[in-house]
Amino acid sequence: MYIVTGGAGFIGSAFLAKLNSMGVERIIVVDNLGKSDKWKNLNGKIFLDYIHKNDFIEALYQNKFSTSIKAIIHMGACSSTTERDAEYMLRNNYLYTKSLSEWAISNKVRFIYASSAATYGKGENGYSDSHSKIPLLRPLNIYGFSKQLFDLWALKTGAISEITGIKFFNVFGPNEYHKGDMASVVYKAFNTIQQTGKVRLFKSHNPKYKDGEFVRDFIYIKDCVEVLWWFFENEGKTGIFNLGTGKARSWNDLASAIFKAMGKKEEIEYIDMPEEIRGQYQYHTEAEMEKLRQAGCAFAFSSLEDSIEDYVKNYLMAENCYI
Repeated sequence: MYIVTGGAGFIGSAFLAKLNSMGVERIIVVDNLGKSDKWKNLNGKIFLDYIHKNDFIEALYQNKFSTSIKAIIHMGACSSTTERDAEYMLRNNYLYTKSLSEWAISNKVRFIYASSAATYGKGENGYSDSHSKIPLLRPLNIYGFSKQLFDLWALKTGAISEITGIKFFNVFGPNEYHKGDMASVVYKAFNTIQQTGKVRLFKSHNPKYKDGEFVRDFIYIKDCVEVLWWFFENEGKTGIFNLGTGKARSWNDLASAIFKAMGKKEEIEYIDMPEEIRGQYQYHTEAEMEKLRQAGCAFAFSSLEDSIEDYVKNYLMAENCYI
């Protein structure tokens, strides 16, 4: 039996679909659905049961599962980069992850968890996933800090030699529709173009970059789940790994690809960046991917243009938001 936390969320539900496609069906989905529509991500998926995240941790430590657990894929977290409740973020993202990992290690259960590129902050210390460089990182928000704290705990205690952490970069694709303000720019730009015929991007407030030319490492959700599957199959691969494409692309590139996929004339409007985020805005992110390659994962990532074309034509324009 396998556990997928955040199983109704963006990455968790996409990986649940991947597991099903590979014939894995003995799965317990752990999440907190609340009043959101993310339950729709579970529609048509095959799994044994759904358990609320609070009930799950209690049941786990009370040994209430009659079937042995082979692996925990921990994708559950509050991913809001604007959340200000630090106590909540540390309980939900740091302490909860620590409790799960301690149980997994004690019971010799495979544990794969989601870290984040938000741990890199402004990128002043680079984007290397080398364990020796992780203590140098300075996240810009409490979300990134909550992820960084667990990475540091895993390193300091030696737990990282028995578990696997994935630093996701800018993920986009089907199953993200419920994320609201935290949805990808691809999703939000598509809807804006549908409504207004144009897209708005921030002007640059950094003399090194022209308007719309600051860059991100955008990665398609379908590529992410293939790499997660590789880790799922390769139990001996432990440590912290970046998951981006390793090829940063500009916001202008992103917008152009969306217009092309939609078959619309390109129209980009540049607007002032809000003053409150100018001091912490990331102008460049790009994952260093050598470590994943050296571990033996030879997966070839899709181009930005191909990924956006698939997402726009086969999901957004088809009004089919689910994998």
